[in-house]
Amino acid sequence: MQSMLSTIALFSSSRRKGNTGQFMDRIASELSIEVVNLDTLRISSFDYQHRNRNDDFEPLMKRILVHDQIIFATPIYWYAVSPAMKVFLDRLSDLLDLPDLLAEGRRLRGKNAFVVCSSIRDEPSTAFMQAFRETFDYLGMRFTGVAHVNCQDGYVPAAHDADALKIAALVRQAVAVPVELRVDTLS
Repeated sequence: MQSMLSTIALFSSSRRKGNTGQFMDRIASELSIEVVNLDTLRISSFDYQHRNRNDDFEPLMKRILVHDQIIFATPIYWYAVSPAMKVFLDRLSDLLDLPDLLAEGRRLRGKNAFVVCSSIRDEPSTAFMQAFRETFDYLGMRFTGVAHVNCQDGYVPAAHDADALKIAALVRQAVAVPVELRVDTLS
């Protein structure tokens, strides 16, 4: 039996123990994985001159890149990700712009990417999902699955546990994608 690929979760929300936080914690508990709270880190906004290199972004990327799979967990705020998740996603550009980080950026190729989210709707918005799909495609990552729960009445473990178990099973069953099979998006 093949062992599970190593997985890390990146989480951001205005409430750590809110709906998305509880949902992600349930998934993480099932998978025994680390959840990094982006809101507790000092990650500066993207800067064309890269004067922000002394923040927590590069050390965090070193932690992330040793994993085969990345879960991005955020509530849906006005059809978009949370502010700290947006800053993190913007900063991925550093891995494409800075010559000394380009090799690190290439290590994202072939990694599996999952999205965990919540809203007050039955499905995540198209705009929200499209931003992730295009980001993963651009970086050469494999979009492997999404878990979304409607939390109009709050996070209800009895109602949402099946969704947590379903995405956990998907994460366990995911397979590595050889880098050679990915489109060469990071020259």
